[in-house]
Amino acid sequence: MGPALTEQLYLLGAENKLVGVTTYCQRPVDAQKKEKVGTVLQANLEKVIYLEPDLVLATPLTNLKTIEKLKSLGVEVAILLTARNFSQICEEFLELGRIVGREKMAKEIIRQAKIEVDSLREKVKNLHKVKVFIQIGAKPLFTVTDDSFFNDFIEFAGGINIGHGAKSGIYSREKVLEDNPDVIIIVTMGIVGKEEKEIWRNFETLNAAKNNRIFIVDSDRFCSPTPVSFVQALEEMVKILHSEDEQ
Repeated sequence: MGPALTEQLYLLGAENKLVGVTTYCQRPVDAQKKEKVGTVLQANLEKVIYLEPDLVLATPLTNLKTIEKLKSLGVEVAILLTARNFSQICEEFLELGRIVGREKMAKEIIRQAKIEVDSLREKVKNLHKVKVFIQIGAKPLFTVTDDSFFNDFIEFAGGINIGHGAKSGIYSREKVLEDNPDVIIIVTMGIVGKEEKEIWRNFETLNAAKNNRIFIVDSDRFCSPTPVSFVQALEEMVKILHSEDEQ
């Protein structure tokens, strides 16, 4: 019942056990061939029951009434929490590994991911720390606080998240102008990235606009992290934040 769970099952080599996914489960490509049982929020109960699953993997976004109904029909449901940082991503992945009988493989994947994350952090630790604004919503303008794995992406890559410490992700353009980030990253999560980029480029006093450092990234790569895809996204973040250091 979640794209990240689907990606993780494939990573664990458990895709043959997977009988149904949501319409949002697009990665890897093979997942698109699986039976669709609804959205992240709402499942088609008749379809789920028809597939006769031994277990339904749900997230905190899954409709609670759907979960209760499935349980009342004798279907086992496991709810895996939404990870908010790299450490939790690894913990949740290990739990999933235990559930599907792939704990040893999960541990090895996590071990390698941690080595690569540490290596990337070591690479950037002495580089200039740039101020970063991540945009994940337009109406209202929305960013990421320190209660998000996006904050780990920024800090691990040697940046400063201007949304760190904010009580809410809702942000004003005036506040962004006041904070004057060196880099703006627009995540294509229901946003027309090119339009938002043009809006920011009109603010000529903004460092990110003056230096042409406004970037658009794909939400599929950044918003459904596994230990492996976290490393891949972190590598991309390092390149974005330190492109000037490489020149």
